[in-house]
Amino acid sequence: MQKFERRMEAVESLLCVGLDPELSRIPARFSGDAWPLFAFNRWIIEQTHAYVAAYKPNMAFYEFQGSQGIAELELTMEYLRSEHPDIPAICDAKRGDIGNSNRGYAVSIFDAMGFDAVTLHPYLGKEALAPFLERRDKVCIILCRTSNPGAGEFQDLDSGGRPLWETVAMRVSTEWNVAGNCMLVVGATYPEEMRRIRAIAPTIPFLVPGVGAQGGDVAAVVSAGLDAQGNGLLISSSRGILFSEDPAAAARDLRDEINVARKAAHAAR
Repeated sequence: MQKFERRMEAVESLLCVGLDPELSRIPARFSGDAWPLFAFNRWIIEQTHAYVAAYKPNMAFYEFQGSQGIAELELTMEYLRSEHPDIPAICDAKRGDIGNSNRGYAVSIFDAMGFDAVTLHPYLGKEALAPFLERRDKVCIILCRTSNPGAGEFQDLDSGGRPLWETVAMRVSTEWNVAGNCMLVVGATYPEEMRRIRAIAPTIPFLVPGVGAQGGDVAAVVSAGLDAQGNGLLISSSRGILFSEDPAAAARDLRDEINVARKAAHAAR
């Protein structure tokens, strides 16, 4: 967690860029490369790293390409570790299994690939996630209130007089975060729920998807989700930066928009 905090402070940024390259959408000049996804990712990192607090590859975009895609993700991680070791890398894998399966996932993601954090779903409980939670040198990012339109199908179900997402927030905040290595996924499309989760979990950072293409509003997110120190958010954008005409400008502009909202919200408290 300290690595995340140091990076956010160093570049004055709460921006996370999702490295989710769609082969059909990347510029034609990369398609002839032997490793087109890696070549594109490297260019995006070169363009945006000055404005970024973290990068977040989603495993689906690499697994879709089979062994070639996994190799390109490994090349991306090697490049990040060698050229930008101060920038945290989040594996967006949404893992969550039992016993030895999770131990295998943890070793693969944290040790073999070198990620600093991973997204996890809580459905199988704390005991199942122990191989991740016990890694005090890594960050566990637990799905709480996700940004997709159908999120409420299960997340809004009554759980002892409160919606299930509130129970998840309470449980992670009071019982799972023993090592201080937990974050919560809270979607930008539900700012009022985010405000309630911040009250439940005042010190836990949020990873916030849903800004940009999914319609999340930066000012609303920042107002609802900042912690008492004016931090506590990692706001993720993928397509809006990756496929813009000028990724560097897109990343800088979003970083600046977040900071303007951040200063205004913090000053109003």
